[in-house]
Amino acid sequence: MSFTLATWNINSVRLREPIVLQLLREEAPDVLCLQECKSPVELIPTAGFADLGYPHMVARGQKGYNGVAILSKIPLEDAGSLDLAQLGHARHVAARLPNGVTIHNHYVPAGGDVPDRAQNEKFGQKLDYLTELRDIFAAQKPQRSILVGDLNIAPREDDVWDHKKLLKIVSHTPIEVAHLNEVMSAGHWVDVTRQDIPDGLLYSWWSYRAKDWDAADKGRRLDHVWATSDISAAAHSSRVLREARGWEKPSDHAPVFASFDL
Repeated sequence: MSFTLATWNINSVRLREPIVLQLLREEAPDVLCLQECKSPVELIPTAGFADLGYPHMVARGQKGYNGVAILSKIPLEDAGSLDLAQLGHARHVAARLPNGVTIHNHYVPAGGDVPDRAQNEKFGQKLDYLTELRDIFAAQKPQRSILVGDLNIAPREDDVWDHKKLLKIVSHTPIEVAHLNEVMSAGHWVDVTRQDIPDGLLYSWWSYRAKDWDAADKGRRLDHVWATSDISAAAHSSRVLREARGWEKPSDHAPVFASFDL
């Protein structure tokens, strides 16, 4: 079974339904994982997706915040969700493909602006979310699994526009990177994107605050595609669809793609 998967923080699936439809028409991934849907599940505009050949969806939602969804051409089985750090947020959903591969879609908390849990509760919640995820993977090693989403951390020096300037900025601090690496090690995950694109600057997010995001190019790679080590060799053709950041009424994130032959 061969399929292409994309992950995209859409920053409101209802507000940005037109560009979701544009992506489905122009790029036609078999599976599209969305984060920050900002919608109850029953209000996600599924009719337009189904018309384009995506009749299957597994999702968790809440009004106005968070929310994750997996849209698919391929039949999906709901494989549950986690409430990490007991936040009561819709930040994770899992779906199983007919070949037994489980896709985990995560929206990790952004963590606020101050990288100190004593001063900033949101930063502590982010670290706790990652710690619980690490412990889950350590207790029960995942197999034949793919993990995607807006993990809100750019782990490598070449995942940000200026490593030294961002060392004290939330999303690239050493403590966040260490927590993310522990999650990866505990589950024997492989960073598929960097497996395919091992060298060079690579971003998936550019701030709305930049007057000309493309020219300034002060990006970060916050969106990830991982696979467990038993299937990571089947992954290929990773890419970031940078141009989507410039579409009409865009998200501040661009979609990240990978293909799998399983």
